[in-house]
Amino acid sequence: MLAITVVTEDGRRFVRASEEDIAGLVDGLGRRNHRFLILQRVPDLPDVFMQVWHDGGDYTLEHREGGADRHFQVILDTHEPVIAAMTAWARQEESWRSVLAWTPLDLGTPELTPPLDLEEDDRESLEARIREVIRGGYATRAELAEIAEEHLVSGDRRPVSPEQARELADRLWLERVEEQAAWEDETDPERLTQAFTALAAAGITAKENFACCSSCGRAEVGDAGSPDARGYVFFHSQCTDAAAAGHGLTLLYGGFDGSPATTAAIGREVVAALEQAGLTTEWNGDPEQAITVTQIDWRRRLIG
Repeated sequence: MLAITVVTEDGRRFVRASEEDIAGLVDGLGRRNHRFLILQRVPDLPDVFMQVWHDGGDYTLEHREGGADRHFQVILDTHEPVIAAMTAWARQEESWRSVLAWTPLDLGTPELTPPLDLEEDDRESLEARIREVIRGGYATRAELAEIAEEHLVSGDRRPVSPEQARELADRLWLERVEEQAAWEDETDPERLTQAFTALAAAGITAKENFACCSSCGRAEVGDAGSPDARGYVFFHSQCTDAAAAGHGLTLLYGGFDGSPATTAAIGREVVAALEQAGLTTEWNGDPEQAITVTQIDWRRRLIG
């Protein structure tokens, strides 16, 4: 797998896509709702990407690595060099730079974004909320900017513009990217993902950061996995916030047949998978009690 995310016109995201994924997606360009692809780094970095557009004629391939003066394009008549360039970019090789005749795009001089004009309490509240979501580790940069724009909205008062929200979100995002560069070895959230992957393979729908609350999660989880799943386990966004704040992670689970015996059996499988992955749990075996992952060090690496 490559340290990239591929985003398609119809909104699909392929996290840590493979070379085969890139080739297949480029080869399929030109269909309705599938005319462009965007490749981003993992973690996503502001103004660093490669993208391609194809609507039946030539392929317009672009890359950017910083400000507007670092945006380039090349027009190609076949998809093979597009696949080669995108694959090399994804592998962080340098061949794509010299093989193609890149030309700079004149995007004009970007307008300066005015500084945020906020009371200190509002500024602290806004930055605290953005950092909380970043620590959770599931939001994309675009979602983070939307949260920054909406956090202080009250009636007709919208004190943060989309541009200001994006700049603030990106600044705090990059702080976290720099911080996580020093993390070594496997983290607890990665162990959690291992456990959830094993549970999904065993016939249990397992979803991270799923829905906004327990009621919505339980209402939606039946449609979120395989139709023949025996049961489910998930944690919602409020559970994520609590774990990121150091309060442990609450897991909700159950059997799709609704019986206490099945729910208890699912609970035992969840606990076993978590402990197999190296995590510590607290649960008394009661199917009406949630499972808590205790002493979890919530360092989830950003994707974006």
